[in-house]
Amino acid sequence: MLLSETYRKIAADGIWNNNIVFGQNLALCPLLAVTGTATNGLGMGLATLVVITASNGLISAARHLIPGEIRIPIFVLLIAALVTLVDILMNAWAHELYKVLGLFIALIVTNCALLGRAEAFASKQPVKDALWDGFMMGLGFMLVLVALGAAREISSAGTLFANASLLLGESFTFLEITVIPNYKGFLLMALPPGGFIMLAFLIVGKRLIDQKLARKKVQAVVLSEAIVE
Repeated sequence: MLLSETYRKIAADGIWNNNIVFGQNLALCPLLAVTGTATNGLGMGLATLVVITASNGLISAARHLIPGEIRIPIFVLLIAALVTLVDILMNAWAHELYKVLGLFIALIVTNCALLGRAEAFASKQPVKDALWDGFMMGLGFMLVLVALGAAREISSAGTLFANASLLLGESFTFLEITVIPNYKGFLLMALPPGGFIMLAFLIVGKRLIDQKLARKKVQAVVLSEAIVE
């Protein structure tokens, strides 16, 4: 029971409470640079998900062998090796997506969230817990990338997951949707300023939801106390 509760807390932190973007305000450079479409956001999110999950697992497994004095350089080297592997595999198996994401795949190495999870969690926890933490943190980041990319793509072009079949393979054709037919587009949303604007809306939306949930929780506590009295 205790283990399942711990896993639920890790999942809630990764996806919502301590989300890499909403909670920690990290990885904003790739977030704003590659989320012109939902397809690009999905590709970058999947790459980051694989790297952060694998790095958490490796660092946790080797935590007793890593000297504390040089742990940070070792963490960076392990993350860089994994990013290089993902970079090569994407170039080989998803070349069109690789050309779009370009330099930002390699820049996953500089994502502070990966090093932060390695230092704060993976280096202190068992492998299973570290893998779960990495997966949920990566999943939360990917969901934000896709949400931001989808919002920007719909507002700028009226489509959703455009060119998913070209970038991710024919099996992803079903994702390509024209949300607003004959839409002339809103160029600002496709540009970096549009990314900042849409991200601000998403952050405000999350804060409003958190406030509403907090009010409901307070009301539930007050009601339970009134019933007891």
